[in-house]
Amino acid sequence: MSADTPRRIVLLRHAKAEWSETSDHERPLAERGRKDAPVAGRWLAGAGITPDLTLCSTSARTRETWKLAVHELPQRPKTVYEERIYEASLGELIALLNETSDDVTDLMLVGHNPGVHALADALSGDAEGDLLPRMNRSGFPTASLAVLSFSGSWKSLEHGVGRLVAYWSPHE
Repeated sequence: MSADTPRRIVLLRHAKAEWSETSDHERPLAERGRKDAPVAGRWLAGAGITPDLTLCSTSARTRETWKLAVHELPQRPKTVYEERIYEASLGELIALLNETSDDVTDLMLVGHNPGVHALADALSGDAEGDLLPRMNRSGFPTASLAVLSFSGSWKSLEHGVGRLVAYWSPHE
């Protein structure tokens, strides 16, 4: 694939989790989260988005969100459970995406706030309609999705190179 290949990044924040006695990393989804995650998957399927690769945080709530969402897609993408997503800073998330093989056209990341929201905002140099202010006003709630497009190599991914082409939240 050439360096000007059009690519998409799909960012999914985990669905609503329970507050429990367990460690933060092991918190399971709440009932609302178990309902919202498949709805997010149906939105992806309806939008015709099936990633080539999904990078999913190793936390219990992100793994459970992805397990419920992916069942709604027409095909299951390759999934890598990546411990570096948990508690990652914006810079760490961009560095992780920079490692992606250029054979991947559509990449999904299933993660946490504030990182997922910060990543969507930082990469969005442009946006369709009112998507960027809508996303930023919402605070990127649980089970929300942002879809960004950019052209180039994953190694060239940096602040402002993307265009926010879709934003969806289950309770908007």
